[in-house]
Amino acid sequence: MKKGSLTSTILGLMLTLILLSSGLATFSIINLSYSLGDAKAINASGSLRMQSYRLMFYANSGSDEADEKIEEFENTLYSDALKRSQAWYSSQASTDQYFLVIEKWKVMKYYIQQENSRIYAAALKDFVDTIDLLVLETEHHAAFKIKLLAASQIFGLGLMLFIAFLAVRFTKKKVVIPLHKLMESANTISKGNFDIKMPPTDYVELSALSNALESTAKELSTLYKDLESQVKEKTFALTRANDELTLLYDNLVMLHSGTLDIDTLKQALNQLKAHEPHTFLRLVICQGDEEDRQVIEADGGWPLAASNRLNYPLKFEDNELGYLEVVSSQPLNHLLLENFAIMLARSIVIYNAGEQKQQLALMEERGVIARELHDSLGQLLSFLKIQVNLLSKGLDSACRSPQVEEQLSEINEGVNTAYVQLRELLSTFRLTIKDPNLSHAIEAMLEQLRSQSNVTISLDYKLPLQLLGAHQHIHVLQLTREATLNAIKHADAKHIHIRCFMSSDSEVTINISDDGVGIEQLRERDQHFGIGIMHERASRLSGIVEFSSNPEGGTTVTLTFPPQQEPS
Repeated sequence: MKKGSLTSTILGLMLTLILLSSGLATFSIINLSYSLGDAKAINASGSLRMQSYRLMFYANSGSDEADEKIEEFENTLYSDALKRSQAWYSSQASTDQYFLVIEKWKVMKYYIQQENSRIYAAALKDFVDTIDLLVLETEHHAAFKIKLLAASQIFGLGLMLFIAFLAVRFTKKKVVIPLHKLMESANTISKGNFDIKMPPTDYVELSALSNALESTAKELSTLYKDLESQVKEKTFALTRANDELTLLYDNLVMLHSGTLDIDTLKQALNQLKAHEPHTFLRLVICQGDEEDRQVIEADGGWPLAASNRLNYPLKFEDNELGYLEVVSSQPLNHLLLENFAIMLARSIVIYNAGEQKQQLALMEERGVIARELHDSLGQLLSFLKIQVNLLSKGLDSACRSPQVEEQLSEINEGVNTAYVQLRELLSTFRLTIKDPNLSHAIEAMLEQLRSQSNVTISLDYKLPLQLLGAHQHIHVLQLTREATLNAIKHADAKHIHIRCFMSSDSEVTINISDDGVGIEQLRERDQHFGIGIMHERASRLSGIVEFSSNPEGGTTVTLTFPPQQEPS
């Protein structure tokens, strides 16, 4: 259906009211303009009656005064006020009565001119009655025009009120109610509810307004849904970021709150796997050769046939410690995994630095002790050696006897043995560890011993990185050096093999095996070779040291202790 224009309809109603009111006003003005001479006509008609009676006194006089009265009568009869009775807007009865008065006047004038007063008097009553009828018709016609004016005003006012009523009813039904519904829809939109239904309308303007409001509501609904979706996405992203930060913070606190061992690293991997349940994780630490690498897997194992592996390097500043290996069937959170790998690398580097600092502190302390021993006990032993030699040379032949010679020999041997052990102890105390990697420290120590003898010394190191503490590094290094020196100097060994490995999940084993003279001869000279000192070092590691014979000959020194124990 073709829709009309609301403005054209309202304009039409306004024009109708304006035209109707203008027509009524125009009709009233015209009616009043034609009624302006009615009073004069009535007065003139009444004057004709009076003049008719006065003319009767001049009917027999024949004087000039009679002619003046006749002229005066005719001036009144033919005046403009009475001539209006001949106009088109006058009634036919008024026109006929006017012409009848004129005809009878001509007769009455003739009677006056003939000076026949008796006949004039006889006809006067009929003439006056004719004039009275003219006055009456004039009055009736004037009253009719007034009634017509009143009727037209009443009709026009009624018609205007009717049109105004129709206009108000039309405006309320077609304009006010739709606009009210549009306002309700606008209020509904302002409250965030965009599911609205626009009222139907027959007009272009209201339809355009409804369509614009409906289109705006749809656009706002779409925009609102997009904003809700964005808010949900941002909230999810912030929640996930908060969870990731919490994960990184908790793991950072855990890694720095205690000893950084395999269990701690595995616990960190398990927490990461709990946050990313669709992944398989393992940590590969290889600070040295690829053969020395250590693999720590998260709970759930590691898939054997994994083609889509991703590695995140454990790199912090200039330190490359290995990589975090990930397998997943779903998209990965690369930023989290990169930050996690950086956090692990940072924790390991900081822990290594702390361990190295502790080791350096221990070595510095032992260096101070070594200097004190060298300055005090070493000088005292040298003094005793000199005094024993002087005593041996100063004894005359009378005082010498086999028993005295034997005692002097034993004293001299004891002082020499004490001096040798002191020098070995000072050498042990002066060992330095500049690398937190125990494998490198042992290899450096063995290289020093290789340069001082022709013994073949080999090392098989299979201990994971970050397994032992700084104080354990010192004791293991000193005990290994002590056992290796004993094998070189006192067991006459040609080959020495050192093996470091995990004998169980909770025990570390160090084997120093040689092809020397065997355990029996070593036991006979226990006090000479510092075996008791090795037992003391093992006890400080909360472990034990054992001596056993090899099937092919020689001795094996076995140190067994738990990793990462605080020194007793």
